[in-house]
Amino acid sequence: MNDDPLDLSLRSPGESRRETGWERETIEKLVFASLKEQQAARRWKLFSRLLWLSLIALVVWLWFIQANMGSAVSTPHTAVIDIKGEIASGAEASAENVVGSLRSAFEDGGAQAIVLLIDSPGGSPVQAGIINDEITRLKALHKKKIYAVVEETCASAAYYIAASTDEIYVDKASLVGSIGVLMDGFGFTGLMEKLGVERRLMTAGTNKGMLDPFSPQDATQNAHMQSMLSEIHTQFIDVVKKGRGERLKETPDTFSGLVWSGQQAVTQGLADGLGSLDHVAREIIKAEDIVDYTQRENVGMRLARELGVSMGVGVFNAARAAGLRLQ
Repeated sequence: MNDDPLDLSLRSPGESRRETGWERETIEKLVFASLKEQQAARRWKLFSRLLWLSLIALVVWLWFIQANMGSAVSTPHTAVIDIKGEIASGAEASAENVVGSLRSAFEDGGAQAIVLLIDSPGGSPVQAGIINDEITRLKALHKKKIYAVVEETCASAAYYIAASTDEIYVDKASLVGSIGVLMDGFGFTGLMEKLGVERRLMTAGTNKGMLDPFSPQDATQNAHMQSMLSEIHTQFIDVVKKGRGERLKETPDTFSGLVWSGQQAVTQGLADGLGSLDHVAREIIKAEDIVDYTQRENVGMRLARELGVSMGVGVFNAARAAGLRLQ
């Protein structure tokens, strides 16, 4: 008997039909499964493209709205710009954002004056200096007044900015001042000695390892850093004296880094009076309508950035869950 499974000549007709039918069914199932997989892959690809197109459209729309927000306002109003949180590069209260807001507000013909609504513990002297210089330039260019209104806190770099405004208004319980400069860190040399840990530091440059927390302090390096801090402190003091002028009632503690209540700040000439945003808009500027010019991170751009990081993982997980192959 021929044992060749492909030789059907010696098999009964019924047996041949059954085997042929089984093979046909198997092939049909494979073909249909492949077609379904291809259809699902096409649907997923179409969905992904639509998602990205929608995201791009959202980003463009939000950018357009934000870019034209200031120019859409022409009636008399008070322009307000928030300075909240840490003043630092990349933060909401960065020089880039605040300066952009200032330019929009000063250039708008309907803005009768500008108010900086401040609630910040301070931050970078560099960022504050950039904002301070731009306020001075824009005031001279557009002949508009700018006010600072303090909510909870206006300390350190935040006061550096406020000092450049025409007048400063506070709440009686606000925290104002902290006119000083600091640089902090930690030292672990005592702990390392107790643990028997040896620090091995190699540098090219005598002072390259300056302020290394795992090395003993060096008197010469400390003196250099203190000199630098004193120089920045002097710059801060000069800005405050220039901005406040004869209104400042200087005492030995004024530039010591102390923080004052709003009421004390008024008494010492660090602020001009008590008042809220509404009070300043209504009574000082005489323009009750308030328009917010604060440049905040664009929602669409934030979504795009976050999706850009996570989209690859999300697509892979979704495709794997759907039983698809990514090609």
